[in-house]
Amino acid sequence: MFVEIGVDRVQHAFWKFFDRNHHLYTPGNKYENVIRDYYKFIDEKIGDLLGHIDNKTVVIVVSDHGAKRMKGAFCINEWLIKKGYLVLKKKPEKVISLEKAEVDWSKTKAWGWGGYHARIFINVKGREPQGVIPPEEYESFRKKLAEELKSIRGSNGEEWNTKVYTPEELYPNGKGDYPDLTVYFDDLSWRSAGTIGHNTLYLPENDTGPDDAVHSHHGIFIFYDPQRKIGKKIGTISILDIAPTILKVMGLPIPSDMEGKPIKEVFL
Repeated sequence: MFVEIGVDRVQHAFWKFFDRNHHLYTPGNKYENVIRDYYKFIDEKIGDLLGHIDNKTVVIVVSDHGAKRMKGAFCINEWLIKKGYLVLKKKPEKVISLEKAEVDWSKTKAWGWGGYHARIFINVKGREPQGVIPPEEYESFRKKLAEELKSIRGSNGEEWNTKVYTPEELYPNGKGDYPDLTVYFDDLSWRSAGTIGHNTLYLPENDTGPDDAVHSHHGIFIFYDPQRKIGKKIGTISILDIAPTILKVMGLPIPSDMEGKPIKEVFL
């Protein structure tokens, strides 16, 4: 088993050079075919590997996410400051991370982390070192904050297809330490920028370095069995089904508490 990280990196670094709908695309640039050429290169290398296996070896190709163009980055902590939920003792003179900012935690109700999606944390009294939101007001405040996040519009006033999730929705088993809200701005088309000091809510690029693409919901799954001569489409599956499928192929027991189930179509 191995991870080919190049297909991810090439998409993040070169998406704007080939996607004609990207806001930073320049027609006729010399990097226009970089992503396509790298895809072809990887296909050739996979072909070489297939030439070295016997007819009893199953090969699975899977990605944990897809990719699409990034429309920009939304400054989540700048928005929280503007709303009065995140309070600073001193306004930064340059762009800095939240960790380096002088936050007045005695007045701060929420803060956020950046990334391909935003992670919002509520400053709950008794849970956080300097919490201010009483536990009995937590649910009402979280619901209010979620609705306000959903109502955020784009830089030109356009409506966004923003999704806001609670940890109860995403992690029903309750295991782990999660943010109070997870936000997909415009269905992940806008990245979340956690840095502050921009004096704007919208950035044309990533705030932490060159990046032209964001993650999308759907990746790929290919199941190759040399003993089968005809391929077929499986349809949409869950990434949680990959591990139990591999265990079944190898004839190993599937733990009773494992999420997901073997993909039945590959065994028919």
